[in-house]
Order: sequence, then C-alpha cells, then structure tokens
Amino acid sequence: MPITCDVAILGGGTGGYVAAIRAAQLGKQVVIIEKDKLGGTCLHRGCIPSKALLKSAEVYAEIQESETYGIETAGATLVFPKVQARKDAIVEQLHQGVQYLMKK
Repeated sequence: MPITCDVAILGGGTGGYVAAIRAAQLGKQVVIIEKDKLGGTCLHRGCIPSKALLKSAEVYAEIQESETYGIETAGATLVFPKVQARKDAIVEQLHQGVQYLMKK
C-alpha cells in the first residue's frame, strides 16, 4: 500500500525521531521507516544499556572502597540479574518516552 508523505526518514534512532519531530512541527507529513524499535541501536543495544551497566559497576566499586571514607560495609554483593533488570527498566522507560513523542 503506497504512503504519501512530504518527508520519509530512514531509521528511528536519535537522529531520525528528532528529525521527524522537527519536520512535523514545520507542518510536514512525516513517515519513519524503522525495522526494529524506535530509539535505535543507542537506546536498545548501545549507549544507554552500556551506561546503565557502567553506573552499577561504579557504585559497586565505590562500595568496595567505602572504608576510605570511614564507612564500613558488610558483604556487599553484586546481583547481576538485578543489575540487568535495572538496565532493562531504564531502556524500557526511555523507549516508552520516544513512543509517546511519536504519538503526539
């Protein structure tokens, strides 16, 4: 089925969805062509998941050095399934935000 539009954007990553929003603000009919999820690689498999995992690692490392600050911790344990769940929740929240923007 053919679609008529003013602007076709290939990819729903950070560049694509921002361009789509701006084109729509300018009164253009816009279509985004995305084979996966809106948000692209950065949101789902790259930057955002990596930063979430790195933050957990940083907090754990800081806890390991807490005695330097006069804080004694007993048996801090890294629970990787919880780290993964936190990362997944962050990605999902941001993905929902992108979807909301596209609906508007």
